[in-house]
Amino acid sequence: LGIATGSSPLAVYDELARRHAEDGLSFAGVQAFMLDEYVGLAADHPERYRNVIETEFASRVDIDPADVHGPDGLAEDLEAACAAFEAQIQAAGGVDVQILGIGTDGHIAFNEPGSSFASRTRVMALTRQTREDNARFFGGDPQAVPARCLTQGLGTIMQARQLVLLATGEAKAA
Repeated sequence: LGIATGSSPLAVYDELARRHAEDGLSFAGVQAFMLDEYVGLAADHPERYRNVIETEFASRVDIDPADVHGPDGLAEDLEAACAAFEAQIQAAGGVDVQILGIGTDGHIAFNEPGSSFASRTRVMALTRQTREDNARFFGGDPQAVPARCLTQGLGTIMQARQLVLLATGEAKAA
C-alpha cells in the first residue's frame, strides 16, 4: 500500500480505520510505503511525515509499525537512503495501490510539474509555493517548512499497479 500525507487522503484513512474497527478489515502483513519525507526534521517532530502517518493511519489499524516504510530524511547519506528505500519497495514486490494527493501547483508527492516520468526516489528542493502551502502545518511560517525532502519519483509512483489520485476543495479545482 502506498500512503500519502497532506489533507487529501485523510478521509480515506478515516474510512479505512472505520472498516478496520467495524468490519474487521485487516492490515496485518501489509507493507506500507510513504511517498516522501522532509529532510532534517527531528524524529519526534509532529510534522515529520512518519509521525503524521502513524497518527492518521497506522495507529488506527492493525498494521505492524515495522511494516511502514519511508525514506530516511535524517540519514547522513541522503542519496543512499533514497536507493535503500527504492530497494525496499522492489523487495516487497512493488506497490499494489498507491494513494496520492495533488498540490495546488499540480505537484504529486514532491514532484513539481515538469518532473521526469523516469525519476526515482530522490532529494528535492521544495518550491516557494509548496512551502507556503505547507506553512499551515508549521504555525503559518513558510520559513519553518524544511527546504528539502526525499520523495518517490514519478517513475517509482507509476510502477504501482493502481493509482488513486485525490483532489478536493476549491483551491485545487483548477
